[in-house]
Amino acid sequence: MKMIADTNVLLRFVLADDPEQYKLALDTMEKSEAVVVTNHAVCEMAWVLRSRYGVSRSAIAATIRGLLETRNVVLDSAAVNAGLTTLEAGADFADGVIEYEGRWLGGETFVSFDKRAVAALEAKGMKAELLA
Repeated sequence: MKMIADTNVLLRFVLADDPEQYKLALDTMEKSEAVVVTNHAVCEMAWVLRSRYGVSRSAIAATIRGLLETRNVVLDSAAVNAGLTTLEAGADFADGVIEYEGRWLGGETFVSFDKRAVAALEAKGMKAELLA
């Protein structure tokens, strides 16, 4: 099977906070030929880890890097790496993914009301504009 992992499966896998669901997630992921993780699912996972569980940015980054290094996990590595560098610059993981995907689709300037996101993206050398 080539599974598409929902965010809740990823969360049970990385948190192991429900032993039964962790085992099901782990077994299914190990048996799968490929575990396809969408950008949306990684963004949701990062947001839930930060907002619901209070996980640090560095621990979230390590978790996502662990997924990138897992043999059968398939991710958009360029978008995920854009998210990681933005997360590590102090903004949300999703802001980096949004900016990356936006450029891929032909956009030039990330526009937001989020000061932290704009500052983090500008620090990476990206064009960003704060609406005030």
